[in-house]
Amino acid sequence: MSNLLTSRQAEELHKSIVAYLNSTGYTKSAQQIRDELNVPESSFDAATAKKYEGLLEKKWTSVVRLQKKIMDLENKASQLQHELDSATPTSLAARKNHDPTTWLPRAPAGHTLQSHRQPITCVAFHPLFSSLASGSEDCTIKIWDYELGELERTLKSHTKAVLDVDFGGPRGNTLLASCSSDLTIKLWDPAEEYKNVRTLPGHDHSVSSVRFIPSGAAGAPLSGNLLASASRDKTIRIWDVTTGYCLRTLRGHGEWVRSLSATFDGRWLLSTSSDQTSRMWDLSQPDSNAQKQTFMAHEHVVECCAFAPPAAYPHLATLAGLKKPPAASSSAEYLATGGRDKLIKIFSTNGICIKTLTGHDNWIRSMVFHPGGKYLLSCSDDKTIRCWDLAQEGKCVRVIEAADHFVSCLRWAPSIFKEAVPDTGGGLANGTLTNGAKKEESVKEQIRCLVACGSVDLNVRVFSA
Repeated sequence: MSNLLTSRQAEELHKSIVAYLNSTGYTKSAQQIRDELNVPESSFDAATAKKYEGLLEKKWTSVVRLQKKIMDLENKASQLQHELDSATPTSLAARKNHDPTTWLPRAPAGHTLQSHRQPITCVAFHPLFSSLASGSEDCTIKIWDYELGELERTLKSHTKAVLDVDFGGPRGNTLLASCSSDLTIKLWDPAEEYKNVRTLPGHDHSVSSVRFIPSGAAGAPLSGNLLASASRDKTIRIWDVTTGYCLRTLRGHGEWVRSLSATFDGRWLLSTSSDQTSRMWDLSQPDSNAQKQTFMAHEHVVECCAFAPPAAYPHLATLAGLKKPPAASSSAEYLATGGRDKLIKIFSTNGICIKTLTGHDNWIRSMVFHPGGKYLLSCSDDKTIRCWDLAQEGKCVRVIEAADHFVSCLRWAPSIFKEAVPDTGGGLANGTLTNGAKKEESVKEQIRCLVACGSVDLNVRVFSA
């Protein structure tokens, strides 16, 4: 007999085996085992049989459950150990005090929002309200209250997959823009219960990205009438959302244009493409002269891009080998791109790649700079979000197991700007503004510790402090 079990444990195991075989109809086998183990009728009456009947299955399933729990705890322990190993005094202090400039998301998500029936392709935060929009291959856009974790409404009008969403528009009149494989861009008005107020046709193939172009006005940086769109027809179009007219078409990419990013002052636009390049456009120049720089370092489709905020310049200037960072008033100094080659490339806008970040095991789908400037966050088809510390030469300091499938999109909630001086421009009450513009002395940036991601597992997840 095995030395692992006491005689009592062995007896219970034997009785459980006999009871299990009896209950599943293997009476001959049960009888044979009883004979061999010498389990007499007197010690195995009907009541005893009933008592031991489900015991074997119960123990079996609980062992599996406990094993999974142990694995989860080991995983968490190694994650915490990794964080501890890469911790600095400032990061430990930040965690204790929730310093917004260094806060990073951590699993598990505060809310997991479920309702979409197909993979989620995009998410966007409303600049003022606690609303989050998500778009999906199920052709719908859903508006969520991310504080309550509840679905507010579903917008149906697109006839094919929704590929991107973004909030922005004229001052004090925030709009939601969406684009789709159905070749259209749609504008929705949150003030009118998200009524579809305009549809912009014009692209000849799927529209893969939409981004409002900020005006960069000191009072309301996020405001602006212009919207940029990127398409599989190889073009970028600039629209006036108040009239619905297409103002210009930028050509230069040789393939599908995948994603867009605009600077906080609205002057520069960055685009990525299946032609394995990223291009920087100067929107203050005529179409013939708008393309200012081409970035070539990826060896596969470039999926996503982001301009670095001025708060990141000191860290990135060090990476670039400069003694002094560029002026914070300059909007386009550094940028990051992510691709299907599993790499993130950080460039200075003169076209030189100053850093390559490796770590993701699959396509990189979306990226966002931390508003505090110290970190870059990226999400990937490897189901994770990674946080890269730009002050530690781009070291990966946190890996968040963010979903059960590919993580397709990632957004950081736009900062809120509070004016010390009352606003006389007929703007928003109590001088609340949004998103990064020229920060004059009178305007104070309030970083929101709020990140959302969407996944092919049909869930939107919201991480908050």
